[in-house]
Amino acid sequence: MSPELRATIFDRCWALTHTEAPPTDPKERVLDLREGTELTLEACLSTIRSLLADVDIRILTWDHPVSEPTHQSTPEAKPLIDRLGRLYPEPPEIVDPESPAAG
Repeated sequence: MSPELRATIFDRCWALTHTEAPPTDPKERVLDLREGTELTLEACLSTIRSLLADVDIRILTWDHPVSEPTHQSTPEAKPLIDRLGRLYPEPPEIVDPESPAAG
């Protein structure tokens, strides 16, 4: 992805969530969507999809390893985190999904 496209995506999503101009310092160019409404998040997603589709990017893959949490969860959040972990467990590994089952 070009630096120009990356900057455009950031600037447009920033405009959806802020009233001031986007920061110019690269260290400050971070979108914190935790306070966003569902409508705001959907608007950001739509913006990103549209801009990527304009340059014929249809599939995205995350190629970074999972990082350690940057914040500690509060004790009050622990029951919710545990419930979400049970609702959405890690997907099972599929050894060979394209081969028909032997029988």
